[in-house]
Amino acid sequence: MTHDEPQVAGLLLAAGGGRRLGGRPKALLEHRGRPLVEHAAAVLRAAGCTRVHVVLGARADTVRERADLGACVLVDNPEWEQGMGTSLRAGLRSLTGTGVRAALVSLVDQPGIGPEAVGRVLAAYEDEASLVSAAYEGVRGHPVLFGAAHWAGITESATGDRGARAYLKEHERAVGLVECADVARPYDIDTEADLVHLE
Repeated sequence: MTHDEPQVAGLLLAAGGGRRLGGRPKALLEHRGRPLVEHAAAVLRAAGCTRVHVVLGARADTVRERADLGACVLVDNPEWEQGMGTSLRAGLRSLTGTGVRAALVSLVDQPGIGPEAVGRVLAAYEDEASLVSAAYEGVRGHPVLFGAAHWAGITESATGDRGARAYLKEHERAVGLVECADVARPYDIDTEADLVHLE
């Protein structure tokens, strides 16, 4: 591993089909005139992630066409319909062997979380045993940073829509919380009503 290879990679989960949005993939929703996935990847970069892997699923070909993700590593998740857990597994698999020592995981549908919050979580990284989560008034949220020592355990327990929730609950005492409520709003774009958050 060269010394300029990043220790922490950004991992953006952007495979969802937007079932509650009438089947509109969240990656393709428009925010400030560009696809949401492009915005979310730019946030990770602006926060200091020089390597960003983006997991695509629903309408992946259209996402590749419309979004400018040239600087990112694109990872296809053919099992995306089974839930976020499969995307997390695919993303962590894609980072294995890159020399990266931690993954900073963010979700495509949280445009209220910007570079400042992501940067705080990134700054809390120490080594591959790190387990760090953004918190909003003390409640755990995204993004979450997983040191490589945790990847195997997360991969094993990430099923369906649960992602890493079970793993984090099991290792609650090891999770460092970084308060971000003063710089970010952790809403999700899940339903038609949530579209008001997009600009």
